Amino acid sequence: MTRAEPIAVVALLMLVVPAVAHAAEVEVTPAEDLLAAVAALQPGDTLILREGTYELAARFGVDLVGTVELPIIIRAADGEAVHIHRAGTDQNIVDFDAAEYLTIAGIEFSGGSAGLRFSDARFVTLTGCEVHDTADVAVRANDVGIVYEGFHILRNEIHHTSGTGEGMYLGCNENGCQFTGALIEGNWVHDTNGAGVSQGDGIELKEGSSDNIVRDNVVHDTGYPCLLVYANAGSGGVNTLERNLLWNCGDHGIQAAADAVIRNNIILSSNSDGIAMQPHQSGAPANLVVVHNTVLHATNDAISVRDAVGSVTIANNALYAQQGDALFVGGDASMIAVVGNVGVGTVSGIDATLGAGDIATDFVAASYAGVPPIDVFPAPGGALIGSGDPGTVVEDDFNCTQRAGGTPDAGAYLADASGNPGWTLRAGFKECGGSGGDDGTTGDGGTVDDSSGGGPSEGADSGASDASAGEA
Repeated sequence: MTRAEPIAVVALLMLVVPAVAHAAEVEVTPAEDLLAAVAALQPGDTLILREGTYELAARFGVDLVGTVELPIIIRAADGEAVHIHRAGTDQNIVDFDAAEYLTIAGIEFSGGSAGLRFSDARFVTLTGCEVHDTADVAVRANDVGIVYEGFHILRNEIHHTSGTGEGMYLGCNENGCQFTGALIEGNWVHDTNGAGVSQGDGIELKEGSSDNIVRDNVVHDTGYPCLLVYANAGSGGVNTLERNLLWNCGDHGIQAAADAVIRNNIILSSNSDGIAMQPHQSGAPANLVVVHNTVLHATNDAISVRDAVGSVTIANNALYAQQGDALFVGGDASMIAVVGNVGVGTVSGIDATLGAGDIATDFVAASYAGVPPIDVFPAPGGALIGSGDPGTVVEDDFNCTQRAGGTPDAGAYLADASGNPGWTLRAGFKECGGSGGDDGTTGDGGTVDDSSGGGPSEGADSGASDASAGEA
């Protein structure tokens, strides 16, 4: 596995946090008591794990409460491979019973029931880690009554889950807790679709989640949707899903109930629809903007909207449906605006047009094969060039390149006659801005003001997340 060095994030934190005399830097080895070392940490302390495997048997529950001025950092030693492993499945790998202003960097976690469970937690940064081969969800923050605020989940590899099997389970069913103000960026989530998985969403934001940014992630081979977002239930602003690469999603590629901006994503394949907007729990399609996405779909629909109850904008997308509809609308279409889309397939249920496209000539090297290598960069002279609507253009593209003024190109990319200046679509960590970028991320990783919350757990300590049947 390759991933960006988390030490860069830790170094940035050290630059912006003033030095304090009583802050300590402590090292621990696999021969020592890891739980005792973690439990002894105070605000401002850094715990450095030396190379090796740390085997866990008893429950590993910790309270780690730093401050904005004095965060707590737990990280792997520079250039060393650190692995925290739990052979049994009766406990989660680590239970963060209380966590604030905490950074976890560069550590591999495997085994256990759930991987990392966050209970009463806010302003947590998880960066450059690997979580895999869990008996349930990999990363969960879903305790009833908690406001999970300001998480940064950056450049982690999450894979090979089991049980309900979500890569990230963030928030609660029926608005039982709120996950808000997070940056979920640059992660690689894959293979949540094994034989032992009953659900297996890639990244799931539950009802009541708001003001989250999910961007530049690579998600593939999932059991349920690669990205799933519910309505915000009046908790705050929209969730933004942008510049993600998705394929072989076990249900929809992206499923949204309401209150979301979905832009500049590339979806190469999914078992149901590419982007589906449909009722879920208390939410129904409204306050949705779907712009500048590229969707290739061998079966079913590229984009679908069912039973909209509010504003839905579908604009400037490249929609190539080999057999199904490029756009399907079921129910009332009066609040749905459709403009500037190009592709292949029919439009059903709404009086709208689709600019005629041809997959063979509109892209550099595209197909309906559904997995990379596929190159969906616009080909010179193709139908995507200059076919979008200027009134709904977004500021950048999938490569994080700023879009120029004038009539935009349809789809996730800004066209360039000299070829794609950015990252090649593949399994692994996305680099935003091309191979010359250093860590591929675009967020600043800063912290925000804290908040409080509390309440009983939504699941047992063993880590089983609450059921979320009927997600598709």
